[in-house]
Amino acid sequence: MIKKLLFIAIALPTLGFVTSSSTLVKGKGVKVGKKAPMMNVSMESVDGGNYSLNDLMGENGLFVIFSCNTCPFVVGNEHFEGWERQYNELHASAQKGKIGFVLVNSNEAKRNGLDSKGSMVKHSYAAKYTMNYLVDRNSELADAFGAKTTPHFFAINSKGKVVFMGSIDNSWDSGREKLETYAIDVISHLSKGTALKEKSSSPRGCSIKRN
Repeated sequence: MIKKLLFIAIALPTLGFVTSSSTLVKGKGVKVGKKAPMMNVSMESVDGGNYSLNDLMGENGLFVIFSCNTCPFVVGNEHFEGWERQYNELHASAQKGKIGFVLVNSNEAKRNGLDSKGSMVKHSYAAKYTMNYLVDRNSELADAFGAKTTPHFFAINSKGKVVFMGSIDNSWDSGREKLETYAIDVISHLSKGTALKEKSSSPRGCSIKRN
C-alpha cells in the first residue's frame, strides 16, 4: 500500500500529501509537555454554536484532531480506508474516559470551496459526526499548534499540557510489524493514568491548505 501512496503523491501533487513531519508551517508550534495554545479562542462549529478548546475540555483532557472534508487520509479511497471512520468510535471511548473531543478544519485556502462552513456542515451530517467540528479561520489554531496534516492529532491533559502529537495510529503503513494504537493508548493514559509508551509519531496525510 505504501508504494501506491507514494505513487499518488508523485502523480497527484495537488493533493498535497505529506509523508513526514518536516513540512514547513507558520510559527514554531507546540511541544509535548508544554501548554496548549489558544485554549480560550472561540471558533464556529457546524452545530451553529461557538466554542473554545477550553469549552470542550473534559475532566481528563481533550483530543484535538485537525481534519477536513476531502483528504483521502481522512475520508478514504481505494488505497486507504481513511481515519474518519474511527472518529465516532474514538469519541465514544474518549467520552467514557471523561475526555473531550473536537475536530478542527484549518484549510483556509479552500474556505470558499470544499472546506467552507457550509460544506463542513454537509460533510459532518453525511459522516454522522458525533463531535463538534470547528472552523479555524486563517489557520490560526493550526499555526499555533504547528499542525501539518489532515489528520494531525494532539492530546491535551487536564492541566492543559500536550501529552501526544502525531498520527491516530500506524494503519497507513503496510510494512508495519504491528498496529500501533496511539489514540487508544492516550485515552487509557488520560483516563486511567497508565504509562504512555509513545509521546509522538510522524503525522501522515494531506498538507493543511493555508493561504
